[in-house]
Amino acid sequence: MIKFLDIYKQDLKILNLIYSDIKKIIKKNNFILGNEVLDFEKKFSSYCGAKYGIGCANGTDALLIALKSLKLKKGSEVLIPAMTYCSTAFAVINAGLKPVLIDTDYLSPTINIDNIKKKINHNTKVIIPVHLYGSVVNISSIRKMIKNRNIYIIDDCAQAHGGEIGNKKVGSLADISCFSLYPGKNLGAYGDAGIITTNKKSFYEKIRNYRNLGSIEKFKHTQVGLNSRLDTLQAAILLRKLKFLDANNKKRIKIAKYYDDNIINRKITKLRYSKSAVYHQYVILVKSRKKLEKILNKENIQYGFHYPKSINQIEVLKNRFKKQKFRNSEKLARNGISMPIDPNLKLIEIKKIVKILNSF
Repeated sequence: MIKFLDIYKQDLKILNLIYSDIKKIIKKNNFILGNEVLDFEKKFSSYCGAKYGIGCANGTDALLIALKSLKLKKGSEVLIPAMTYCSTAFAVINAGLKPVLIDTDYLSPTINIDNIKKKINHNTKVIIPVHLYGSVVNISSIRKMIKNRNIYIIDDCAQAHGGEIGNKKVGSLADISCFSLYPGKNLGAYGDAGIITTNKKSFYEKIRNYRNLGSIEKFKHTQVGLNSRLDTLQAAILLRKLKFLDANNKKRIKIAKYYDDNIINRKITKLRYSKSAVYHQYVILVKSRKKLEKILNKENIQYGFHYPKSINQIEVLKNRFKKQKFRNSEKLARNGISMPIDPNLKLIEIKKIVKILNSF
């Protein structure tokens, strides 16, 4: 069996250290907002090149909290890509705002920047570019586009830990950046977890307050907030794993390059990733996807779908985006299939995957 992702194997070298850290936390009886949380917030934000980091319960909450901290008028418009995980859209809706969908670029997993300009109006208050599959959106281009407009950029970094544009890391580029630390991410906890980074102190203070039931000082609640704290156990695990993020990203990039150079099949279309992509997923487009699924199942090669429906196709959102079509995003949903990109894949396994892809 060639696994899609083997977290146990990935973390094997540091498991004893993680067990030791967990034991210490249990002994201290300090499970909520312990010192490890503060330490991780500081180290992760520093890694990103951001001044502040605020741990939270998960990536979806990170987006919701970021939007809530802006205190926007109900129904304000938020531009998001039509191809992303449902969390991006759900966070906008749960914040009382209106998601406006933008198609992806042709053969790209990320938002079409030219189309953003066409959709901006006086109700547009936020743009959420998503660094999907680890391909990094050019935030600088978006910032130039909205210069002198009262529009915020909140980037969804759930799949791009360590990604860069112009030698600046994701997490330092937007007004507020939101990360999921779900187990399968490039940097993943052993359960749900998330973190928000920003360079603006006022955002930091609002977000820190909101994620802890509107309170910085115990029993003093200055707003109606959310209970969304990164727990101490997960912070300790993430501190250990952060040290290996760059090394694992380099392995992902190496595997992706091998795929790029060696997959040669007219039935397969390769996507255009950004130059400094960190390849959370390696997605190819295949018209006869069902046929490929059968072959991969027979050969015991795990695969994934990221994602099988574009935002306008999700059942609960269909009526909201009725009659709207997003050609490139829908093609990604229909024909996309994610190949194994586990940093610990052996060359013999990668070669086997390529051989099967080239011969089907």
